Amino acid sequence: MDIILVPGFWLDASSWSEVTPPLTEAGHRVMPLTLPGLESVDAPRAGIGLRDHIDAVTAAVDAAEDPVVLVGHSGGGAIIHGVLDARPDRVARAIYVDAGPLGEGGVINDELPARGDEIPLPPWDLFEEADLVDLNAELREMFRNRAIPQPKGVAYDKQRLQDERRYGVPATIIACEFPSSMLLEWIEDGSPFTAELARMKNVSYMDLPTGHWPQFTRPRELGEAILAAVNGTES
Repeated sequence: MDIILVPGFWLDASSWSEVTPPLTEAGHRVMPLTLPGLESVDAPRAGIGLRDHIDAVTAAVDAAEDPVVLVGHSGGGAIIHGVLDARPDRVARAIYVDAGPLGEGGVINDELPARGDEIPLPPWDLFEEADLVDLNAELREMFRNRAIPQPKGVAYDKQRLQDERRYGVPATIIACEFPSSMLLEWIEDGSPFTAELARMKNVSYMDLPTGHWPQFTRPRELGEAILAAVNGTES
């Protein structure tokens, strides 16, 4: 199976390096992506928006011979959902890592402080306490040293969707900051935050308790969770 890994904000393909071993050991072909504007700290980011990232991942899907599994972390969840809308017949499963599907007209996060055309990794005190669980001083330093400014347009642009076949593609939520039971409560209560997720017809849930960056705080366990989702053996 081809597994395409889409990183969250401020990260490139290398952020998945400690997650992939369980997947490659199981014989899967793993394709971690570096999205436009995230190639380096000096890469141009002007004019790069959410659709550019969706198109880049869609191109990777089109290049694969068989239906793929899409994995999106954080803001990458919105990106893979856009790809799901663009290619619902080419995606075998969508896996959202501490993320969820972003519906029509939604934005990933237009409150992140921008500097010109880019959003640098903010100071840690701008994040919620739940984001930073298990992200110790050493990991925070590593993350900040490798962080690449995010193109502003990706965070601020509105999601545009048109193909409701996306709702029929199997999906898995790997819940980290919040337990899956809380997501199910929000769905039951009709929360706007989970409105798009509520329309998905075949969703499974897995809990991996940690902060918002499990690829750093629990990488092996994240790889094993993705593998279980691919194999349909979630528990």
